[in-house]
Amino acid sequence: MYSIIGVALVLFLLGTLGLIVIHANKLSEFFKESIEIQVILRDNVKEEQAIALRDSIATRPYVKSIEYVSKDMAGERFKKEFGEDFITLLQYNPLYASINIKGNARYVNPDSLKIIEENLAQQSIVREISYQRGLVSKLNENVRKIGLVILGICALLALVVIVLIDNTIRLAMFSNRFLIKTMQMVGATRWFIAKPFDLRSIINGAISALLAIAGLIGIIYFADQLLPELAGMRDYFMTAVLFIGMIIIGICISLVSTHRSVMKYLRLKLDDLY
Repeated sequence: MYSIIGVALVLFLLGTLGLIVIHANKLSEFFKESIEIQVILRDNVKEEQAIALRDSIATRPYVKSIEYVSKDMAGERFKKEFGEDFITLLQYNPLYASINIKGNARYVNPDSLKIIEENLAQQSIVREISYQRGLVSKLNENVRKIGLVILGICALLALVVIVLIDNTIRLAMFSNRFLIKTMQMVGATRWFIAKPFDLRSIINGAISALLAIAGLIGIIYFADQLLPELAGMRDYFMTAVLFIGMIIIGICISLVSTHRSVMKYLRLKLDDLY
């Protein structure tokens, strides 16, 4: 029982880091997809031409969402945001119509955006392309650095998890050393002796993983209650992969550690067991 709880706690720690990695990736995607690319149109462009260009751009794979903002709409948004009716003051609208694009996260990097910008700039009705270039570069640089740090932590924690689970199971098997040796002395084969311990280790590993998963589901539930915005960033597929991975890791490490311990005690002489 103590070994099951010990393994479950270690797997829970590993699963928590896995959730952090998954949500960090979704968070970076969220920020990338929040960056807006403004395709500013020339002043004499007809609305039909602008809508035709918008529909053409909307079919391209880098587009997450797209909208056409006319001169009048741009003026209304400016007035609503800043509280100033500059159109009445100036007697004309100095703003340009635009097509605003939010891209898919995998395309929001300096190289891809440069190619997108060059392609869009070739359209005769496009005046200029505007987006926060510095922010894109900084965001990608920070995501890369954070990814390397998390990768290092994951590698270190994976090693710690393996060692802790192995030691926990070996300590649990220590109390069975005389039983194992007694079975060997009465003529039982190694496979016959190891089989029940191996089967029990598979069950214990699965139970430990399920306990850890239950703990993580509880953490997710309470996190959603405190921060409902997290639910929108949930990656159910990757979370399911994480849970399946925890079950596989729990079973495999438990089985390998148990089998090694059984074989170790079978090789020892009786006097060495004391």
